[in-house]
Amino acid sequence: MKPLKKKVSITLDEDMVEKLKILAEDADRSLSQYINLVLKEHLKSLSQKQE
Repeated sequence: MKPLKKKVSITLDEDMVEKLKILAEDADRSLSQYINLVLKEHLKSLSQKQE
């Protein structure tokens, strides 16, 4: 079973959104999928630093 997703609303700087859209397209992902991936990797990185 896939994990549940929760819809949230955030406000991002316009230049950041444009860069993220390009990176998402290059990775063949939607903007939402790409942001989720980047945040997961960031949290994983933080967790590894704390060990």
